[in-house]
Amino acid sequence: MKQSISINNGVGTIGPYSQAIKINDFIFISGQLGLDFFKGKFVSNSIMGQTEQILKNVILILNEVNLTLKNIVKVTVFLSDISNYLILNEIWGRYFTPPYPARTVVAVKALPKNALIEIEAIAHVFSI
Repeated sequence: MKQSISINNGVGTIGPYSQAIKINDFIFISGQLGLDFFKGKFVSNSIMGQTEQILKNVILILNEVNLTLKNIVKVTVFLSDISNYLILNEIWGRYFTPPYPARTVVAVKALPKNALIEIEAIAHVFSI
């Protein structure tokens, strides 16, 4: 059975989609921007600030179903500028520990709301 997951009291998504979907033992988290869930605005104009906010948003979504970043198994990252790859790695190491989730990083021409980064993730429900 498919179940929508969203942050209580948040402003929601910027389009007609769910923040995340739970189906069986998997959570599919939609692409997240560096927006504050409760204000609907970017917290920063920097790649560092937007990346950290995205990861905080992912944590909030996972908390809705009692999971953590350790449950993430696959991540796709979209960068508006591939030169931010090293900064991404620096921040990544502060949030994830081995075994790291599988990850793909793609450079794109543009992102919604002129974001610098967007991250989508897949989590699996398992005991840690």
